[in-house]
Amino acid sequence: MEPECDKLMSEVMNKNYVDMDEYPVTTELQNRCVNIIAHLFNAPVGEKEAAVGVGTVGSSEAIMLAGLAFKRRWQNKRKAQGKPCDKPNIVTGANVQVCWEKFARYFEVELKEVKLREGYYVMDPVKAVEMVDENTICVAAILGSTLNGEFEDVKLLNDLLTVKNTKTGWETPIHVDAASGGFVAPFLYPELEWDFRLPLVKSINVSGHKYGLVYAGVGWVIWRSSKYLPEELIFHINYLGADQPTFTLNFSKGSSQIIAQYYQFLRLGFEGYKNVIKNCMENAMMLSEGIKRMGRFDIVSKEYGVPLVAFSFKNKKDMHLAFKLSKLLRQYGWIVPAYTMPADADHVTVLRVVVREDFARPLVEKFLSHVEISLNELDSMTEAPAPTIWLTVELKPSENVDDEDGTFHIPSSVTMKKELVPINKSIPLMGVKTKGVC
Repeated sequence: MEPECDKLMSEVMNKNYVDMDEYPVTTELQNRCVNIIAHLFNAPVGEKEAAVGVGTVGSSEAIMLAGLAFKRRWQNKRKAQGKPCDKPNIVTGANVQVCWEKFARYFEVELKEVKLREGYYVMDPVKAVEMVDENTICVAAILGSTLNGEFEDVKLLNDLLTVKNTKTGWETPIHVDAASGGFVAPFLYPELEWDFRLPLVKSINVSGHKYGLVYAGVGWVIWRSSKYLPEELIFHINYLGADQPTFTLNFSKGSSQIIAQYYQFLRLGFEGYKNVIKNCMENAMMLSEGIKRMGRFDIVSKEYGVPLVAFSFKNKKDMHLAFKLSKLLRQYGWIVPAYTMPADADHVTVLRVVVREDFARPLVEKFLSHVEISLNELDSMTEAPAPTIWLTVELKPSENVDDEDGTFHIPSSVTMKKELVPINKSIPLMGVKTKGVC
């Protein structure tokens, strides 16, 4: 971030984010950020529906809060209908970030995952809707998969789920995990329908510390309207000087990241963010083309997605080399994660490069050269080993023993798997390293 923003953050780090009475301006700046993001995500504006939201430590907390709101709304509806409400579930793809697994485990919600398959590494909307039942509190779609940066088809999911809701009488909603893509899609793909333009999308989370261009420690969650955030989840406190509503899993924390987010919104504006994200994507495309030209890799990331390049070895026998390549690149200062895909696609190993704002074209070229150097080193390390030959040898005393050079002579024939193989060689017994095993 800019030096002016660094200075601003250091000046406000002593401001307590949750103390609205003592630091009312911080609260006002948070509300302005929520308003800006809600408009960015095409939230409805009117008397009947007005978006609400809150700042969080990151998308993990934002997802926890959104999940709790869905669970409580589902429970309240089931109780009103006189039906059991002890077995809630949530439908996601197997490519979800670990915070979804944390939510399911911490808050006792069954996680129903749509399995992936080779060549299709995001949630299949058709299979997801098939897994929905009366106990499903929501379907979670990802805008920018952690694995390959791809956007899931939220529009198709909305249409299919609408049909199922109409047939069954259920009101299963959608949450969009836009941690990575929330600050990408509005600027690069404004025509893409994934947000509150879709009726079943009730809440969206986004990370300010990814493409929101703020230092780590800020995320946001936005609800379509206040009716999707149950009132009983909001706590009202007055011991800080006034009635203050709060809906967070954390409490006291500094205001630096919230104020930094507002600074970025004012400093860059819509066009500024668009230019930054567009430049990141252009650098990602340049990187992707460079990796393709090497002829050793398949590109796993897609055109529609975050500025990210995910790639795997073309030869399936070389999949295990991804981890070695990742390790070799570390010696040049590059931290490139290598990982296997989730269940049903776990035979595919992928390397991933996330293109940040500071990953300029000179760095792209340098990275590509280091990949080529590492590949050459990898090839030299993986040359075919000397063949292993197992011999059954009968050794007999010989008068031709040379004590000075420590050698002995093998008889003129040896037994090897019931075959006689003539050998006329002296084998040194002086502890010299040899290739292969004898």
